[in-house]
Amino acid sequence: MFMDIVFRFLVGGAVVTAFALIGDLFKPKSFAGLFGGAPSVALATLGLTILKEGHGYAAVEARSMVLGAAAFVFCAFLMSRLLLRRKWRPARATGVSLAVWFAIAFGLWFGILR
Repeated sequence: MFMDIVFRFLVGGAVVTAFALIGDLFKPKSFAGLFGGAPSVALATLGLTILKEGHGYAAVEARSMVLGAAAFVFCAFLMSRLLLRRKWRPARATGVSLAVWFAIAFGLWFGILR
C-alpha cells in the first residue's frame, strides 16, 4: 500500500511537471492545469493497474479512459458555450455539462466496449 502511494507520487509528479511545461506553451495559460492533472493521474493509475492486474486488464481500463476523455472534450466545449455565449450561471452550466458528459461516456462505453 505504501509503495503504491510512493509510485503514484513519483509518476504523478513527473507527469504533472511535463504536462505543465507543455501546457505552458499554449494560450490561455489555464491549459497548463488541464494538461497537468488528468493525464498524470491516469498514467499513474495505469502503471499500478499493470503491476497488480496485468496488461489485459489495464488495456480495458485505458480504453475506458479514452472514451471518458472524448466525452470530456464535448463536455468542456458545451460548458464554454453555455457560459460564454448563453451567459448561463456556472452551477447550472456545470450540472448540464456533467450530465451530458456522463451520458456520452456511458453511451460510448455501452456502444463500443460492451
